[in-house]
Amino acid sequence: MSQLATYLHYFSKLRRDAKNGGAPHKPILLLAICRLYQKGFIENRFIEITPELVIEFKDLWSKLVVTDHHPNFSLPFFHMRSEPFWKLVSKTGLDFPVTSSHSIRSLNGLKEALLYAEIDEQLDLLLKDPVSNAVIQEELLDNYFPETKKAFYTTTSDLFSVLESQILNEERTAYRQRIDELKSTLSKEEFEEELFVRGGVFKREIPKIYNYQCAISGMRVESTSNAQMVDACHIVPFAFSKDDTITNGISLSPNFHRAFDRGLITITTNYTVKVSSTIKEIDSPYSLGQFNGMKIRLPENMQYHPSVSNLQWHEERVFK
Repeated sequence: MSQLATYLHYFSKLRRDAKNGGAPHKPILLLAICRLYQKGFIENRFIEITPELVIEFKDLWSKLVVTDHHPNFSLPFFHMRSEPFWKLVSKTGLDFPVTSSHSIRSLNGLKEALLYAEIDEQLDLLLKDPVSNAVIQEELLDNYFPETKKAFYTTTSDLFSVLESQILNEERTAYRQRIDELKSTLSKEEFEEELFVRGGVFKREIPKIYNYQCAISGMRVESTSNAQMVDACHIVPFAFSKDDTITNGISLSPNFHRAFDRGLITITTNYTVKVSSTIKEIDSPYSLGQFNGMKIRLPENMQYHPSVSNLQWHEERVFK
């Protein structure tokens, strides 16, 4: 109880910009972390920059924040270093210096510089406990969002559900138009976050509709953790297509994903694997050649089958 009291005190005294009634970024991020502990997406004290965390941050912001602030995820993740329970670890493996005047204001900058943030062991244990986690959430809501607290508990459709519906159901031309509109209306930092979370939903949904199997090999590995053993592969790269809709995706194990991206294999318009004649392999149970001419596994719902025109694009433009 004394440890819980200590962290409740820390959370009630967060160092924030005082403008417009006080910046809400840090309490929103902490609430998002609490929620992801509850959902099982965070399992230890090393807080990584994941689509799930950014989605939760954006969703809670839309429900709780009514002041004139911009929902920039990178700001609280970086500036939380001024709090006693939060430590940034850079990609050099060293702690990011608290005294540094350097500031990171974009998601891409955050991912380039940092591995993760590390929280105290005691706080990790408190967040894993359902009761203390709920107490911490109440403290944050009462301190920073008393007027909108009720919205935190609403069961209205969350941001993930909205993006999931767009990716599963929108026609690709409409989806690409949506991306173009977002690019023209959002700040550079907000647009980076938008693409990051949409990519995260795509990476989660594609394996799901393929029953977490590789469409070519049939490999399927289940884990009690959130570890993913098959990849969501874009047929036409997103950088070119601006298309995260379900028919531009296919579920592949990492070796087939890499071979597909490099044009060593393709999938024809009748959903058959074609292996490039440019590769030379030794006789091995892991060879690509054994899958040449094989029909791939497809989702049960025909609406989710890979787009024939996208497969044709890949065979014509990428396949060697």
